[in-house]
Amino acid sequence: MSQTKQPTNTGALTTLIVVFFFWGFIAAGNSVFIPFCKNYFELDQFQSQLIDFAFYLAYYIGALGLFAYGALGGKDLVGKWGYKKSIVYGLLFSAIGAAAMIIAVNANTFTGMLVGLFIVALGFSLQQTAAQPFAIALGDPSTGTSRVSLGGGINSFGTSIGPIVVALALFGTAAAITDEQIKQLSLDKVIILYTAVGGLFIAAAALFHFSKKVPAGISDEKMEPARKALSLLVIMTGVLIAMFVPIFDSYKIDPTSLTDAGRHDLETYRLKWLLGALATVVVGLLAANFTAQKNEKGWGAMKYPQLVLGMLAIFVYVGVEVAIGSNLGELLKQADFGSISSSAIAPYVSMYWGSMMIGRWAGAISAFDFKKKTQQYLTFIVPIIAFGIVIALNSIAQYDMSPLYWYIICVFIQIIAFYLSQNKPAKTLLIFSLVGVIAMVLGIFTKGTVATYAFLTGGLACSIMWPSIFSLSVSGLGKYTPQGSAFLIMMILGGGIIPPIQGKIADYLQSSHLDQPGYGIHNSFWVPALCFAYLVFFAIAVKGILKKQGINYEETETSGGH
Repeated sequence: MSQTKQPTNTGALTTLIVVFFFWGFIAAGNSVFIPFCKNYFELDQFQSQLIDFAFYLAYYIGALGLFAYGALGGKDLVGKWGYKKSIVYGLLFSAIGAAAMIIAVNANTFTGMLVGLFIVALGFSLQQTAAQPFAIALGDPSTGTSRVSLGGGINSFGTSIGPIVVALALFGTAAAITDEQIKQLSLDKVIILYTAVGGLFIAAAALFHFSKKVPAGISDEKMEPARKALSLLVIMTGVLIAMFVPIFDSYKIDPTSLTDAGRHDLETYRLKWLLGALATVVVGLLAANFTAQKNEKGWGAMKYPQLVLGMLAIFVYVGVEVAIGSNLGELLKQADFGSISSSAIAPYVSMYWGSMMIGRWAGAISAFDFKKKTQQYLTFIVPIIAFGIVIALNSIAQYDMSPLYWYIICVFIQIIAFYLSQNKPAKTLLIFSLVGVIAMVLGIFTKGTVATYAFLTGGLACSIMWPSIFSLSVSGLGKYTPQGSAFLIMMILGGGIIPPIQGKIADYLQSSHLDQPGYGIHNSFWVPALCFAYLVFFAIAVKGILKKQGINYEETETSGGH
């Protein structure tokens, strides 16, 4: 007897995808906000990357808090509240963050702005924890992937227009403003921007709360115990905080009072602590899995090697995705890359984040029930249409897009990669990670347009990685799948640690090459290259791990998008 498919709650889904849009809009907009703050507050490259640190640290803290509640209380807090209330609470929390941003701007304090962004992202963490499973629950389980993919596509649309809107809000017009003129700008426009953003958060919360079409989504599913895993994560968090304290303390030193050698020593000191923070995450997770192999009691999902390696993969994937976009503005300021001012980088940043949209729209095709030939046709045409949309959006904003027309060649390379990957997650991750490594190395050893296109291609490489890593990491977890998913979301922390590391490496390298302007930021892109290299390793290693567990990785389905 055939079973009738559960119809999709279209009204609720339409309301829900608004939340996906917010995540992309704010996150990508930060890539323009970072160079603005660097010039306005006269920051170094590491300090400017603290915007990413505050933003993505909040995702980790929020996810850790939710996991701790479940691990200690035995129940999922989001499930207890219900998906609907959780999203409403998350939106209201983000609105409080927007208000904190406005207060900080009025006080003219960069630290206050970081606090505001942290609160905004803390709300996002709650929203994201609820929104993805909620999208799956709003219809038949067999079509859940398509609904999450739709949300990912809307998220990517937000990343494409976020840099454009933020740039227009900060600089007023598409006309170039010098970095010296940025220091003289009024911050009133930032207040207007976050007043509008805060208003949208409240409006979306009201839409969710009062919509009768949106179900409560309450779940009484029990959380699997994992006390040892919780203890490890709490200890890791404490160590990470301890690692960053001496870095922040070192900024009390006036660099103008130091010799060139003294400045280089100071950058070396800061870099050591940052690399220590990275080592804390890597060693901590690997040690947890090693210990769990001997005695799995109390470790929960961390006893699975595919999950632990996948946590590191999500960590470096989000890290590299954010790091390229956040350091792009500083790179483009260099003479070898066109001497583009911070006010004129919006089309490049938009194209980088738009590359995510190009890939994710193409990746979402397989989630729909199209015939094979139709899928092949759409895999070719959809990326070209998405590229055209990014060009059109920037052209409407009166940016000159002619320097980016030939980027279509990189899009064609991505299309070829899609055909080669055959929609198999391990193969997809391997091919796109290799594209990322090649693109970064090419960018490092070249300059000008070729290098710019190569670094932008990092966006095309990252676009399809989240669903591939996620599905491979939770394969075979069984009852521990929800817990494993929570651990993976925590690893969005990579977006808060990898970009500052790249920024500090840029400062460190520049301090030893003062006679070569731009040397530091250009060569700092070895950090993304190494991140992509780890993802190549994970794509190869996870096949063997899953095979030993009797799982055919070639049949594992991808799901969702970040």
